Amino acid sequence: MKKVHFIAVGGSAMHNLAIALHRKGYEVTGSDDEIFEPSRTRLEKEGILPKEFGWHPEVLDDSYEAVILGMHARIDNPELVRAQELGLKIYSYPEYLYEQSKDKIRIVIGGSHGKTTITSMILHVMKQAGIETDFMVGAQLEGFDVMVRLSETAKYMVIEGDEYLTSPIDRVPKFHKYHPHIAVISGIGWDHVNVFPTFDCYLEQFRIFVNTIEKGGCLIYDGNDPEAAKIAKDATVPTYGYEIHPYRTDGDDTILIMPNGKEEKVQIFGEHNMKNINAARYVAKQVGISDEQFYEAIKTFKGAARRLELLFENKAKGNLVFRDFAHAPSKVLATVKALREQYANKNLLVVFELHTYSSLSEVFIDHYAHCLDNCDKAVVFYDPHAVAIKKLEMMTDERIVKGFQRSDLQVVHSKDELVKLLESLKRENMVGGFMSSGDFNGLTTEDLKGLYNN
Repeated sequence: MKKVHFIAVGGSAMHNLAIALHRKGYEVTGSDDEIFEPSRTRLEKEGILPKEFGWHPEVLDDSYEAVILGMHARIDNPELVRAQELGLKIYSYPEYLYEQSKDKIRIVIGGSHGKTTITSMILHVMKQAGIETDFMVGAQLEGFDVMVRLSETAKYMVIEGDEYLTSPIDRVPKFHKYHPHIAVISGIGWDHVNVFPTFDCYLEQFRIFVNTIEKGGCLIYDGNDPEAAKIAKDATVPTYGYEIHPYRTDGDDTILIMPNGKEEKVQIFGEHNMKNINAARYVAKQVGISDEQFYEAIKTFKGAARRLELLFENKAKGNLVFRDFAHAPSKVLATVKALREQYANKNLLVVFELHTYSSLSEVFIDHYAHCLDNCDKAVVFYDPHAVAIKKLEMMTDERIVKGFQRSDLQVVHSKDELVKLLESLKRENMVGGFMSSGDFNGLTTEDLKGLYNN
């Protein structure tokens, strides 16, 4: 039995990889200084939740085949130091994913936005087509109980290719480690300014990604994105640019217009999702899935968790509430546009939380200019605690309003302040879009139901 240890096992990707290896028959141990839900319950259910929190270097010995290091760990982590002293093989999780899939055909979806949804679409379509697939995806999907699957038998490995750093001892983007046969760039918009201080530095990571494509592979890219198109032009592999899939809206429905002129209703909406559909369709062609098979499968795709996810609907009051993971300017803009287009006759409220390092930084705030223009009411949630954790300087409310270039923008700083504001607003014939990579200081679905169902 192969034996592996996870340092910082509680992370979103890390705990899913731990579960995947446990199910593959590995002996899995792990540690962390704190583990939140849903990681804690999932690890406990599999019987691999650490007995106590903290770092325990004494558990490591030379019987371990590998130690997998999470980005959350520090370079002086006592377990990492112990593993180095013992000469154990230390991997970041992307390195270990490659190790597990180096004999498979790897499909890697990169890009600043849309990659989770495109990865999810590809997995949904391949599953419907009966193609066994290993995978790593960054969100919970309907029909999949974990976000990582590893097997001895699958021919393909589908990976969401994050451009953030690999580990504290290997500070390069994760997607540089996967060496795809089929690569996707879904679009490029500057993000992670704490790591990539200039846009060109950020772009360079995508140039390197394209250079990691295996000989005989290909690149599929957003043909409407000028930066992606420039990078594709210099690629040494075949390239395929995609555009927005033809569609129309009919009341609350979105209908795809297929190449043969026929139409098919789908369960997702928004121009950016129509582009995501085409990206997934181009990948499907590369693995032998026909358009007919693709459209039959995609009509049942409901989306990934926290990607324009409908939390609830109150038909009597005409209210719908969505949540979305959008945090980068391009994502915020696309989500607001999608909600406005789909619900043109409803009052659109958007609440956006500044939560990531980039979004909380005054250096970056002006990139959000006009992102919230296309809604009736715009609110920004700015939590001083999040600013303190990331060791940044507080911005004034006036500076945030100036950054978004919307004079009637309201800024709130706590869950209680947000709830009080929402209570003061008209709550009929309304669509609410709550956008964050955090949780608005603990605002729950039940809190929102209480507001919009009563």
